[in-house]
This record gives sequence, structure tokens and C-alpha cells, in this order.
Amino acid sequence: MNILELHKTNWENLQARRQQLPHALLLIGQKGLGKYALAREFAASLLCENAAADGHACGQCMACNWFSQGNHPDFRLLQPDALGEEAEAEEGKKKPSQQITIDQVRSLDEFLGVGSHRGGLSIVLVNPAEAMNRNAANSILKILEEPPASILFLLVSSEPSRLLPTIRSRCQAVPIDVPAQAAAIQVLRAAGIDDAERWLALSGGSPRFAAEMATSGQGSWLDLMANRLASGKNIDPIGVAGELEKIVKDSKGRLQLKQVIEVLQKWLVDLTLLQNNLPIRYFLSQQNKMQTLADMISAVRVIQLYRTMNQRRQEAEQPLNGRLFLEGVFLDYRALFSR
Repeated sequence: MNILELHKTNWENLQARRQQLPHALLLIGQKGLGKYALAREFAASLLCENAAADGHACGQCMACNWFSQGNHPDFRLLQPDALGEEAEAEEGKKKPSQQITIDQVRSLDEFLGVGSHRGGLSIVLVNPAEAMNRNAANSILKILEEPPASILFLLVSSEPSRLLPTIRSRCQAVPIDVPAQAAAIQVLRAAGIDDAERWLALSGGSPRFAAEMATSGQGSWLDLMANRLASGKNIDPIGVAGELEKIVKDSKGRLQLKQVIEVLQKWLVDLTLLQNNLPIRYFLSQQNKMQTLADMISAVRVIQLYRTMNQRRQEAEQPLNGRLFLEGVFLDYRALFSR
């Protein structure tokens, strides 16, 4: 997928900053827009020794070869172990961390202290920035308060509100736009994605997220959940919780409880849109059923449940019991339809 083709304006804005770079840029936007890919391309272009006039890395010089192989001496990537290439845990071993830890930040000490090996810029890419635990975030904050010379931090975040306000204040924000629907659908179709409109709608307009859902076999559990939610007051919270808990376990970390909550929130958004006589955004194939549900419930209660799910989404990262957690979520949903 050609992220730069979808984000031409954002790429041009990044290139316009090359002559006067701050010590930290924060790329923000909804999940699945390709912010991380865009940040990597920007880092590659800054490190390239023979960049094109439009800023694209040449892909041929020594610096580009090092970067593509993941061993450029002036580039460091901080991300959760769970996002690494060998993230899947072996049987009986500890699961890869979903957080960026203080040890990972401490590993930057030598990198930040020796200066650039190539006489230019040194770059640290943090993705996603909201995955930093408290200790890691405080450690990064200390670096940003007194940044070394010739160091650029590229932070990528889909949830900037979860970052420390002091970290946000020390970065220049770079909003990444949702690409035009027609262009995104064209790119998805070119990538061999069937039913591109459906997947793009479920992703909220994020083409990379849409491609990920379409190619990772998520259609079955999404259809299951949508059909159960469409039952309204007849939903069986215990049964749905059991079905989804099994799917989450069988996925071996590829599906997380937080994603289940996010899908429920998208369902609630569509119900709110219908209550205001607006077209739905996510569940296009369920519009008729959802209209019936929307006419049955109070708009205030839908909004209240959405806010409750914001808290649930945070709890989902470390639930004490996944089954009980899901049962509580779907009991709350069924309560929407009680008088």
C-alpha cells in the first residue's frame, strides 16, 4: 500500500519542515491511517544521502541500505515488544509486552550521548507513543526537556490524550488527515481487498486499518458481534461473552479485548447518527436493523454508555477476568433497552 500516495499533502508539510526541524514532532490521527509508515518514510528521507527533490529517499545509497536492513547507526525505534517481528510468545513463555518500558528508553543513553555517526541527524521513532508506561514517559520527558543537539524525536500516536500534557507541549503536532474515500477505496482494491467499501467503513476511513482487518480474518468475529448487537434487548450477554472470549483466546494475542470495546463504541456512534437522521458511518450492511434499535432507545443513554465504554477500554488492557469483563459489557448494552 502506497501511504505517500494517500498522504501527499501531509508528506509535503513534513518536507517543508526539513530546513528548520524542532527537536520533536508528534504525528497524530486516528488508528490505521499509516502514521507509522509515514514517519518511517520521513526518517528515511532525512537520513538519505541522496534524497530526491520531493524528499523521497533514493533507496540506493549506503544510508538507505542500512535503514532498510534495520541497522542504521543514527536511527532507533522504540515500540512494544508485541509489535516486533518475532512477537508471538512460545508455549509456556511470557507474552511480549504491550508497553514501551523504561529499559527501552534507557537503552538510548549511549545513542543520545555519542552524536551522529554520519555527521548529520540522529532520529528516535516512538510508536505508538501512548504505549509508553509511566516510567518510560517520564524518562522521555526528561530528554525532551533538555534535548541533545542534532536529535529528532518522531512520536506517533492515535490517542494523544493518553500522553503526558508535558510531553505534548514539547512536541510540534503534525495532524495526519483521513484520506479521500475514493482514493482509499482505489488503493484497497489495487491491493486485492474485496468489498473495500465495507472494510473502509468499519475502519472509520483508515485504509491501513481496513487492509489489516480484511486480510487478518477478522470478518467472522465482526459479523458475529454485529449480529448479536442487532438483537437489541434479546441479546444474551453471557452467551456473547463466551463466544468472544473463546475467539480472543484462540487468536493468541491478535485480537484483544480493547478491540471488542472499540467495535461496540462504533456501533453506538452509528445509533447516535441514526437518532439524528444522519447516515451511519461504520456498519453499512446493518442500517435497517440499527434504525429499528435507534427508535427504541434514549439518545442520552446511548451517549452515557459510550462514555462508560471509554473507561471500559482502559480496563480492557489488564482485565482481572476476560469472561466476566465481557459479560459486564454486554449486560450494560442490554440495559439500554430496559424501560
